[in-house]
Amino acid sequence: MVASVAVLSDIHGVLPALEAVLAEPDVMTADLIVVTGDHAAGPQPVEVLDRLRALGDRAVLVRGNSDRELVAMARGEWPADDEAWEIDLWAARQLGPQDVELLAGLPHPVTLEVDGFGKVVFCHGTPRDDDEVVLVDTRLERWEEVFAGLPDDVRTVVCGHTHMPFMRLVDERLVINAGSIGMPYGRTGSPWVLLRDGHVHLGHTPYDVDSAVEHVVKGSGYHDCRSWAEHYLRAITTDAEAVRTFGPRDGRPAATPRA
Repeated sequence: MVASVAVLSDIHGVLPALEAVLAEPDVMTADLIVVTGDHAAGPQPVEVLDRLRALGDRAVLVRGNSDRELVAMARGEWPADDEAWEIDLWAARQLGPQDVELLAGLPHPVTLEVDGFGKVVFCHGTPRDDDEVVLVDTRLERWEEVFAGLPDDVRTVVCGHTHMPFMRLVDERLVINAGSIGMPYGRTGSPWVLLRDGHVHLGHTPYDVDSAVEHVVKGSGYHDCRSWAEHYLRAITTDAEAVRTFGPRDGRPAATPRA
């Protein structure tokens, strides 16, 4: 049984954002840090993996879809006709054998006993699929499908993937999304979650974005790094734009045009 868990997600290779969150007192004192996927697909992939390794046994890393995809790219197994972000292809080329081995061995999902919560499932997209999309306004019928394989005694699910933090009840199950450390949508800074004593704290860490952008640009060899960092660290993509983009992927019925 773990007394407290800090949950981070979707670092996407942004070291200064990760460092800012790791410096939070509640994160520093948590018994365990769970990172729910998409660790390295971004401008500082090796640096982020090295920092996560340095946490030792305090960190539990869960596989995200981008982690799985980076492994395929690094091993030359990515289908030629499948679209991929240029920065992901670049990040895959930076990985050493030990990095590829680490990402290839990540579990999904992970179940832990947390004091005050019982069994908690930590996943990336959903417990059954690291790339599946669910949103705060996803309909109950879809949630029922997503959770069909979960044991009844799992009453809390923590996920990431869509880069927008939320907490909601789904037919008596508590669902928490930890948002994104490195690619937040809607507002600058990095969201994270703390589970302690049966309570959920949705944390948010502001940091000097100007300095972070410069840190990433100087610490990365990606040719278009400044444009990438300016867009994602400044949260140019709004939450409304993200929901409109992700919405069709949660199985919701298409909007009917007005007559």
